[in-house]
Amino acid sequence: MNATDPRPLYTRATEQAAALIRTVRPEQLTGPTPCTEFDVRTLLSHIVGGTLRIAVVGEGGDGLSVRPFADDVEDDGWTAAYEEVAARALEAWASDARLEAPVRVPWGEVPGRAALSGYLMEVVTHTWDLAESLGHPLALDPELAEFALAVARRVLPDPQRDTDTPFDSVLSAPEGADVYGELAAWLGRRPLIPA
Repeated sequence: MNATDPRPLYTRATEQAAALIRTVRPEQLTGPTPCTEFDVRTLLSHIVGGTLRIAVVGEGGDGLSVRPFADDVEDDGWTAAYEEVAARALEAWASDARLEAPVRVPWGEVPGRAALSGYLMEVVTHTWDLAESLGHPLALDPELAEFALAVARRVLPDPQRDTDTPFDSVLSAPEGADVYGELAAWLGRRPLIPA
């Protein structure tokens, strides 16, 4: 695998997210998440909306025109909604040329590979958020978290974050934390139930 091509890992990240979303039960939709402003339903809406945004970016569209939350998804429709936008995103990023083309995302104009790497970091992080909310029904792929953590440390090197940054300031990872725990702490998240 070409380490500068995030597509293989992004594909795995979407598969991991889809597998986890399939486990969500209706009674869990109002439960808390490590994103303190989101319940599970809102987190799912954000995962679907963010994936739609990177699909539109990959298609050459303006990602900023896409609302980062999905509207009008029924409680039993999250799996289908996510799988549809994930398939669209994978198709949109299939061309090697897309990795080099400049694209517009919320943090500026960047090469496609940087945009996709940022959204890979986001989906991996939100997959951990969802797993934490659901009581970790599935094991998560550590290689995805390693990549996401490397991206996070590169693009968010300052441990103190301002209100314009969509992630909170860095926290100390719990003792013995795995790479997902380190990623969560770097992005200002706390486990719902401390270890």
